[in-house]
Formats: sequence, structure tokens, C-alpha cells
Amino acid sequence: MDIRKESLQKHAEWRGKLEITPRVPLKTREDLSLAYTPGVAEPCLAIEKDPSLSFDLTRRWNLVAVITDGSAVLGLGNIGPEAGMPVMEGKCVLFKEFGGVDAVPLCLKSQDTDEIVRTIYLLSGSFGGINLEDIAAPRCFEIERRLREICDIPVFHDDQHGTAIVAGAAVLGALKVAGKKLGGVRVVINGAGSAGIAIGRHLLSMGVGELIMADKCGILCEGEDYPNPAHREIAALSNREKRKGSLADAMRGADLFIGVSAPGVVSREMVASMAPRAVVFPMANPTPEIMPEEAKAAGAYIVGTGRSDYPNQINNLLAFPGVFRGALDCRARTVNREMELAASFALASLIPEEELSPENIIVSPLDPRAAETVARAVSDAARRTGVARI
Repeated sequence: MDIRKESLQKHAEWRGKLEITPRVPLKTREDLSLAYTPGVAEPCLAIEKDPSLSFDLTRRWNLVAVITDGSAVLGLGNIGPEAGMPVMEGKCVLFKEFGGVDAVPLCLKSQDTDEIVRTIYLLSGSFGGINLEDIAAPRCFEIERRLREICDIPVFHDDQHGTAIVAGAAVLGALKVAGKKLGGVRVVINGAGSAGIAIGRHLLSMGVGELIMADKCGILCEGEDYPNPAHREIAALSNREKRKGSLADAMRGADLFIGVSAPGVVSREMVASMAPRAVVFPMANPTPEIMPEEAKAAGAYIVGTGRSDYPNQINNLLAFPGVFRGALDCRARTVNREMELAASFALASLIPEEELSPENIIVSPLDPRAAETVARAVSDAARRTGVARI
């Protein structure tokens, strides 16, 4: 039985991957009086006077909502909120297992930006953080931006920032092995969707020398009239030499390629045209832009993918449990750029330089140190930048 059929069978057996269990005894009348009426009135009145006590007197301090509209679920596309529920449940299980964070899946039956923003805002008082998931671009950019403006808890779109954090850590490890400096490399990113644009912005914040973004239309260049405002914004930040042409043109002489696009769009010839000791991260999943063995045969020095059956897996699991653990622990109001950068550098620090190699540039997603290390770095950065409340 292949993994897909076995997973379907297991989901039928499990009938859900998480459940709610009580944290208090409910065996006696006194138990009921303390956990519910009449005793429960006292914490209610305390929170009425000081709403911040909701973090101390309820589970809100450790509770995250994992929210989708079902419009961009995995590589399956716009399959709807109910069909996205297995993924959201899975994400919640990962939050608990790797970060000790309680998470609740919420699948919204709307793809209207105003309606989604309003709904999430109205729910936000019940949670310590919001994790947006599998919402299509460009709508996801506006939803996250507007929620960050009006919510006083962290709002984090994992498809954007979780991917960027882990990709950033992998870049740091790869460049050390390749003997190249971040400020001196040219990076090409193919796929100017939510993940690609977030990775590009993150790498620019890290200090990458030159960034070129490419999409179906070819190389993005400032001054072009792109219908997608996100394309116009990233074009203004990248490609300072105003190169034009195809992905093949962009990759010629590049030090690093990152793909978050489509299967098979990179050829051996394109990899062979890159700079010596080239780093290639074809991250389309499950079928990458070029298979790792083909990239290696074409001369790639280091290859990383999103898959678990090849070395150097670039997986969001290395980021989001620790990011939320750290944000919740210091009761952060938001997740800012400094916190995201701290997470990348913390992840990259987990492999000592003497252990780095072309097949070992980033730790395994199952490494138990990852969430704790990222959480500590995120909390420290939140306090340094004044967004922590404790």
C-alpha cells in the first residue's frame, strides 16, 4: 500500500488527529463549583476589570488558531475549507508535538478578504496567536497585513514567513560550506507567490548581495505594469541591474537558486550555467523544479529540497512551533522582522561549522533542539524590539 492510500485508511481509523481533554478534576460537587458555577464568576469579573488577565486565568496564553479559507491547500489548490481540515488538524498536532502549543483548526467558509479579516479579528480575543495557513496569494498578503494592524497578538502566515525562516537558515549553512559570503552572492528565486516573495524579502533583510525574482512572466523588473501589487513591490526591491528575460537568463552566473514554483521548470543546462559551487534549492513539492540527482549531475555543489527522502530538507516544521512558542512565552504583540531573522540565525547555529557538509547544511525537521532554540531566539528578539509584554 502506498503512503497516500495508507494515510486515507488511517484518517478513517483516527476520525480526527486531535481531541480536547480536561485539565481539571470533575469528580465532586466542589470540583464543579470551582471549575464552573458559581466559582467561575470570580475569574470572569477579574478579566472584565483587566482583559490582560485572560492570559493568566485561561488557556489563552498557550492557544493558537490555525486558520484557512481552503484556497491554496498544499499543492491541491482551491479545494475549499472542509477539504482543508485534515491539513489544519495535522498542523495543530505538529504545534503540540514540537512546540507544546495548543492549536485549534478553523476553516472559514469565505474567500472574501474583508469577511475573513473581520471574522478573525472578532475571534482573536480567544487566542494567544493566529497562524494563517493555505490562503492564496495575493489575498494572503492583505489579510495578514490588515490583521497585524488591528490585532494585539501575533499573526503569522506560515506559508510566507515559516518558509522564509527555514530557507534563510539553509542559505546560511550552504554558503558557509560553499565558501561564499551572503553579501557577495546573486540569488534567483523562481515563483513570486506568497512563499517566494517572503523568502526574497527575508534574504534582503539578511543582507543578500543581489536578488532576482522570476515568475511565469520571466524576470520581475521595476517599472513593469504587473497586475499583482505584490509583484510590483518586490520588483522595486530586487533586480537592481534591471535584468530582463527568462528564468534561464536569470540563472546564468547565479550563485543560488531557490524554487517555490512548479515541477520540472529547471533544466540541467540552466544549472550548469550557474556560478562555480552553485547552491540549488528546488522546493516545489512533491515534484521539485529539478530532481536533486539531475541538479548534481549538472554541477550543483549543494542541493536542498522540501522532501524528506533527500538530504537538506527545507521544512517549515523547523520554524513555526518555535516561533509561536517564543512569541507566546513572552506574550508578544506581533511577530516582527527581527524575530524572524533571529529564528533563521538560531536554526543555522545548530550545526557546528566542523559538521557542515554539502549533505548537511540544515538540521532535520525532527531535531528536538529546533523548537527550543528558535523559541529562545524569538523571545529575546521580541524583548529587544519592545513587542514583548512579559
